[in-house]
Amino acid sequence: MLEKLRDEVYRMNMELPKNALVTMTSGNVSGRDPETGYVVIKPSGVSYESLCPENLVVVDLQGSVVEGELMPSVDTETHLYVYRHRADVGGIVHTHSPYATSFAALGRPVPVYLTAMADEFGGPVPVSGYARIGGDEIGREIVAKIGRSPAILMKNHGVFTIGPTPTAAVKAAVMLEDIAKTVHLALLLGQPEEIPPEEVERAHRRYMEKYGQK
Repeated sequence: MLEKLRDEVYRMNMELPKNALVTMTSGNVSGRDPETGYVVIKPSGVSYESLCPENLVVVDLQGSVVEGELMPSVDTETHLYVYRHRADVGGIVHTHSPYATSFAALGRPVPVYLTAMADEFGGPVPVSGYARIGGDEIGREIVAKIGRSPAILMKNHGVFTIGPTPTAAVKAAVMLEDIAKTVHLALLLGQPEEIPPEEVERAHRRYMEKYGQK
């Protein structure tokens, strides 16, 4: 079932340890099929070394398992809440990547100090309020606070990123960790200046319209 989406979600899950965004069994990637609405997600507690496309879990938007022998991620309710309330989202990533999560631990957004951040994110990466794990509270915070950003820092918790596809959501997670590392290092040396909002908007618009092959 959903072989193409399974393959993409598997490959994107494998990008998390490859890019040092997760340790052991933490973190997950999911993807939504636009035709059925079904969601493919990493199973709970399975190591990345043991992961394969066949043991990913397919659930419907209410959380019922449609296909799979394993339990889905404990973050499934969070993913599903976002999918139910953001029709534009086709992929979601959750990590505890260290540099980005250090900002989450402090309850601080990541300001736009870098042109790369203006290009990719179009503004600061917001931070949520504290939300308890285990239900849809994190999903509610994401939907309420993420705005137009592809990423959000969950206070005292970690990182969630979204995108039109699982691949796009993983790209946002990788870029966020890289930017957070650079900002962290800059703050050790001094206080960088934020890029003015109008320049952030201009740079982001140009990047979205001009970057890459069309």
